[in-house]
Amino acid sequence: MRILTKPFSRCRGVTSYLRTTDIPPARPTTLPGRFFVSAEVFAEEMEKIFGARWLCVGRETLIARPGEFVLRDVGRESILILRDTSGTVRAFYNVCRHRGSRLCEAASGALEQNIRCPYHAWTYALDGRLLGAPSSDTIDDFDATAYPLHAVRVARWEGFLFINLADEPQPFGDAYAPVVGRFARFNIPALTVARTIDYNVRANWKLILQNYSECYHCAPIHPALARLTPPTSGENDLVEGPFLGGFMTINPGSESLTMSGHACGLPVGDLPPDDLHRVYYYTLFPNVLLSLHPDYVMVHTLWPVAADRTRITCQWLFQPASLASGAFDPDDGVAFWDMTNRQDWHICEQSQLGVQSRKYTPGPYSRRETLAAAVDEEVLRALGMP
Repeated sequence: MRILTKPFSRCRGVTSYLRTTDIPPARPTTLPGRFFVSAEVFAEEMEKIFGARWLCVGRETLIARPGEFVLRDVGRESILILRDTSGTVRAFYNVCRHRGSRLCEAASGALEQNIRCPYHAWTYALDGRLLGAPSSDTIDDFDATAYPLHAVRVARWEGFLFINLADEPQPFGDAYAPVVGRFARFNIPALTVARTIDYNVRANWKLILQNYSECYHCAPIHPALARLTPPTSGENDLVEGPFLGGFMTINPGSESLTMSGHACGLPVGDLPPDDLHRVYYYTLFPNVLLSLHPDYVMVHTLWPVAADRTRITCQWLFQPASLASGAFDPDDGVAFWDMTNRQDWHICEQSQLGVQSRKYTPGPYSRRETLAAAVDEEVLRALGMP
């Protein structure tokens, strides 16, 4: 069952919002247990979702200079993302065209002028061209131009890099059209990463998206969060499709979500007065959780490892002037969300253990879980399931 809702639009700089309880959930119940524990379902998700959608690999500053690279694992695939000698960002399968060896082993680093396979020394330019192959003169009709590295599509948005493993992916501009320009006032491309924390969570990636998409759990799980922002204050503007979210209000007397309740940085952009008392939360399906505060932006990227395991990288972004000023303590916000993240990861792990039970059956969604149900809808749509 899919509930159609009236469209939301940004007109003359104004976004229309509805309370979280205004729209019934798109699905009456949670998904069956196999969606969280089955290796077969997980493999299908990796092929039809993570192998077909645009995936955020992190900030563009990860590879700021020519030769710098990072690796990202997408299921069984290893993807090499680098900046070539001309400054162009490129991505390739981390696979030699000779015998298939991995080309790079380190998670990140800097290459010099080329990429050299450690097995038989086939050598590639940073733009993927095969430069040399020892003893290739003994191979009949060998044509080096026929053996470049297999390229992966790359896109940029708001200072982030994205990749897409599909042979013919949906153009990034079309895929991200609903959110292009939506967050411009937060000045995200100009922000600087202050902290990065990696988490290894023993839970299915969908449980993490669902948890992020509702605050029904906030009062029992996050008492410190509930003191700063009312768990029932949410209003949403994106309620179906791959992009979901809206805002929650910050209680009077508090300035941001920090351990102290005070702002831990300058406003991230030229924000209207309402935004100084709100936190915006968006899921960008399938692997981005974007949290927009008045004084910092927090970004999670999710990387499924198995049906019951997900790696998460969380980064906190601030105005450069905030980091240079002794008047602010960015760790006030980082510590608050590190605590809150760990509370979320723990309850997601408990959920993972529970859905593995023979007695687990899908439970009913409330109107406070509309976006969690919408996550399920997008998963099923991507998998071609009714």
